[in-house]
This record gives sequence, C-alpha cells and structure tokens, in this order.
Amino acid sequence: MELIFDSMADYIKDKLIDGIIWVLTGLFDSVNDEVANVASQMAKSPETFIPGVYPMIKSTSETVLLPIAGIIMTFIACYELIQMVIAYNNMQNFETFIFMKWFVKTYVAVMAITHCFDFTMAIFDVTCKVAKDAGGLITESTAVTGPQLSHMRTILEGMGVGEILVIYAQIAGLAAGLKLISIIIFVVIYGRMIEIYLLVSMAPLPFSTFGNKEQSHIGQNYVRSLLAIGFQGFLILIVIGIYAVLIQNISVTDDIVGTIWGIMGYNILLVFSLFKTGTLSKRVFSAQ
Repeated sequence: MELIFDSMADYIKDKLIDGIIWVLTGLFDSVNDEVANVASQMAKSPETFIPGVYPMIKSTSETVLLPIAGIIMTFIACYELIQMVIAYNNMQNFETFIFMKWFVKTYVAVMAITHCFDFTMAIFDVTCKVAKDAGGLITESTAVTGPQLSHMRTILEGMGVGEILVIYAQIAGLAAGLKLISIIIFVVIYGRMIEIYLLVSMAPLPFSTFGNKEQSHIGQNYVRSLLAIGFQGFLILIVIGIYAVLIQNISVTDDIVGTIWGIMGYNILLVFSLFKTGTLSKRVFSAQ
C-alpha cells in the first residue's frame, strides 16, 4: 500500500514539476521574444516599420498641412520684408543686398517646406544606422536559457510534493506580472514609433518657420525632438544590453521562488528603464 502511495506521490510530483517548467518556459518566452525583437525594431526607419503607414501620413500631410505651411511661410516672408524696409529707414538708406538676402532666405524657406519629409527621413536614416550598429555590438543573449530551467528542474526534483505545490502557487501568481511586462515592452516599442509618425505628420508646419529668426525656434525645437526620439532607439538598445548582462549573470539557487522573483525584478527594471529613455533623450537634446 505504501508503495502505491509513493508511486502516486512521485507521479503527482513529476506532473507538478513538468507544469512548473512548462509555465516558466512559456512565460519567459513571451518576454524573451519581445526583448530579442527590440534590436531589429530599432533599426527600422518609419518608412519600413509599418509598411503603408508612412505613405499615408505623407500624402495626408502634403494635402492638408502643406498649404497651411505655405500660407505661414508667405506671411513670415512678407513680415521679414517689411522689417527690412523699416530697418533701412523706409528705403532712405537703400541697399540692393537686403533684397538679395530676403530672396535667399525665402528660397531656403520654400525648399525647407517642399523637402521637409526628405529632411526628417534623413534624420531617421542616421539614427537607424546608429541603432543598427549598436544592436550588432550586443552579444549577450537576452533570454532565460534552457540550462537555467534545467537546473531549476533538478532542484525541484529534490523537493517534496508540499514544497512543490507552494512553489507552483507562487509561480502562478507571477505569471500575470511577466505577461504584463511583455505587453508593456511591446507598447513602449510601438508607442515610440507611433510618436514618430505623429511628429513626421506635422513636419510642414514647424519647417515653415525657418525663414524668420524670431519664429525659427519652433522649427529648431522640432528638429531637436526628431533627434531625441530617433536617438531614443540607441538608448533603448543600451538598456537591452545592460539587461542581457544582468539576466545571464543570474545563478539558480535552491530558493527557486527567490530566483524567479529576481528575474521578475530585472524585467521590472527593464520596463522602468525603457520608459526613462524618452525623458533622458529629450533632456540630452533639450527638446521640449
């Protein structure tokens, strides 16, 4: 009879261990997959990240905002000419150079508006190249690996059914947290790209202000915002590199739950750091 109970206990124990490893594998895979995709996502430009979105944004912006930008630029050009006339004592001190200067500034302003999308894409081409090069230098794996899970199984096999039941219950509680983290990572990555699309869609308006010194701070701040969100991808990859080193240095101990909580802590730290990259990048480029 005792042999039957022992066999049943071993069977239940094996099934519980299999369940724990299966749950952990599935949980870690969802986070690992999201983290592993970050490097490839950061190297994509707005034109290739979500095919079809950029042409739609460009077409809509050129149809709706470009005429408004032209009106703003025309107003600024007229204002500049009036200011020049007033500055030269209502043409009493006439100099041909002032008209040449006004013509060149107006020409540059027109070129800035008509090629604003080329300028914005040039900025992102540079930042994507930086992100691609940085991603190639991250050599550590960002995954919770098979050997780590195998070591967990070995430790679990040395425990009693009661201990495994307690661990199983705690791991079930951690499942929702790890799933939420994988979703947050997805939101951060795609949220950044949506912000890029929104910024790009407004390009004609801030570019229309470059013709006037007093109003050009609008365009300058816009360019700083583009640089900030572009180089945010580089900071995200640095965060991923740090996370990769931390996750690979985790040692699985007899305290299985403590080890899993440690992994959970690193993932929470990853999410917190990803959110901070946007603020830090804007601070570096003084973007408002």
